Amino acid sequence: MKVLFVLTSHDQLGDTGKKTGFWVEEFASPYYTLLDEGVDITLATPKGGAAPIDPSSDTPSASTAATERFKADTDAQEKIKNTKLLTNINASDYDAVFYPGGHGPLWDLAQDSDSIRLIESFNEQGKPIAFVCHAPAALKAVKASDGSALVNGKKVTGFSNSEEKAVQLTTVVPFLVEDMLQSHGGIYSKGTDWQAYALQDGNLITGQNPASSELVAHKLLALLK
Repeated sequence: MKVLFVLTSHDQLGDTGKKTGFWVEEFASPYYTLLDEGVDITLATPKGGAAPIDPSSDTPSASTAATERFKADTDAQEKIKNTKLLTNINASDYDAVFYPGGHGPLWDLAQDSDSIRLIESFNEQGKPIAFVCHAPAALKAVKASDGSALVNGKKVTGFSNSEEKAVQLTTVVPFLVEDMLQSHGGIYSKGTDWQAYALQDGNLITGQNPASSELVAHKLLALLK
């Protein structure tokens, strides 16, 4: 089994002067869940090279068993520093695609033409497409084969408005994930803030927040098997 992980290349948190990127837990937990089942994982970003880690996700308070494992895993760290260029990736070479979150995807993956093309290709091939937390932002401009928004009529979740308000970034982000999914016809629902909640609708899997990353990975693994 071969799974593509697509991470953000964006590291600026709007005009705040602060850094962002991908959320370590949302990468690490799915990465090891799949890796331990023998899945071959490739990492790619819009710019290639090093994928930026959100500093807020690399703190003691955000630490989990998976993030600690990542910190001790030189092989995984090398992969993060040397991601492949997204434009060179072909969906036919993989069995599924997974997008970790962090605020970065709101700026680049939401409008990246290579990412949009890839998700549409995976979907048309009937392969699993999975997203967690802010990563459903990457679905903003993605179309289904009939030209409608891919999320239209689909049960979806993602980082909630209430969670964005709690981290005080509602006015910093270019758009709110919950609002975007609903405006594109998604049937949005959420669980309790900061608790694991994930949905599957056909080949589309979405998770609400960092706590949902492992649940998304297990749903993805079940589809692959």
